[in-house]
Amino acid sequence: MPVPIPDHLPEKLTITLWDFSWYTRTGHGEPFHDLDRAFAEAVDRGYNTVRICAMPFLLFGSGLDTSALRLTRLGGEYAQRTRWYDVGADAVLDGRAHLIQLFEAAARHDCFVILSSWEYQQSPAFLADSSWYDALAAVPPAERPTALADALAEMIRFLAEHGLDHRVAFTEIHNEVQAGHLTDDVPDGVDTVVALRPRLEAAIDHFHRQVPNRPVAANYSRVPVGSMRGLPRNADVAVFHPYVYGVLEELYETFAVRRPDREFPEARARSELLRDDAPSPEAWELPADARWRLKATVVPQREVYVHDWCDAQKFDRWLYSRYAGYASQMRAVMEAWMLSASDWAAEHEVPLVFGEGWVGYTPLLSEFEGGPIGAQVCRDAVQRAGQLGAWGAVVCSNAAPHHPMWDDLDLQVQINTDFKKGSSR
Repeated sequence: MPVPIPDHLPEKLTITLWDFSWYTRTGHGEPFHDLDRAFAEAVDRGYNTVRICAMPFLLFGSGLDTSALRLTRLGGEYAQRTRWYDVGADAVLDGRAHLIQLFEAAARHDCFVILSSWEYQQSPAFLADSSWYDALAAVPPAERPTALADALAEMIRFLAEHGLDHRVAFTEIHNEVQAGHLTDDVPDGVDTVVALRPRLEAAIDHFHRQVPNRPVAANYSRVPVGSMRGLPRNADVAVFHPYVYGVLEELYETFAVRRPDREFPEARARSELLRDDAPSPEAWELPADARWRLKATVVPQREVYVHDWCDAQKFDRWLYSRYAGYASQMRAVMEAWMLSASDWAAEHEVPLVFGEGWVGYTPLLSEFEGGPIGAQVCRDAVQRAGQLGAWGAVVCSNAAPHHPMWDDLDLQVQINTDFKKGSSR
């Protein structure tokens, strides 16, 4: 039987995605330099929950000294026009103390926290040295989910010692489990969702033994329709990230953004996508002493190049000019995914959460998802989530203090208010 959701948690979770930025973006002038201000702004926009990479392995599994973590850029101007990677200033943090500060601020503002980990995707790339990444890589792939579960359980106990564990909404073994280094030993051609199920079920069982009566889950990139049999049957929450892409997928395919096996169409990119002063793709790379960071992140070098050097207006114009041909398909895919997710949650009698979404990964200065088309995608998706009885949803993955969309207060208030009117438990 799934662990029930504690009665003290909100009827609806209105989620803002703070990911790893709540510790990487804490330098002077950065959006999380003042956690109380960030929470106050979240409440003003209708949020009651933040979802974070809690760096559990680093703090409670790595054995590293975390009392003075130095967090920094990836390297120079590299990735400074991307989302999530655009660290503006170095920061030095006591990791465990910073975690307590986050939870104390959450309590002051009556907010809750979804504990997760991005550690096998990108978090360690922001440390000044490779020690965090090296410690993660040293764990055999088959043992990684349980190692994370062990660290997360220890984190729950640590928060309980400080009287703050009641602020945990639920826990995730890892972010987007099928899209990172949790799958390092899965052979090519094997369904990663199905391959991971035994490991994730073992990790969830281990977590339950360590800290009973605490809801825990895995979460998935998009909704893995066709592989739903591979989801852990002992999860307490069904968590999905429906990035529909559609017209954005066409852009990515046209310019081979995530296809290093294909030639980059540089001439066409310069005409249709890039700024006039863009260097060659080969010239845009990390300094030699920082190239280990490419192994510590799932975002490939070419994708960073396109995001860093695109002309944001060209990028958006490319999407807008083709959107009409994708509008109905994108709506249909979103509907199919959300129905499939809702059906799985209903069959397993667990609450449904859409912890990220909705269009996809766009450059920092792109306004497509915050503009008239993307904003309507957000409205429609969250409205549908409410109709399906979802317990939690994001307005949009880009609606957070480190994204320009944060400034659209009215949109966030409207969507969150409408979502909270529904009932899910």
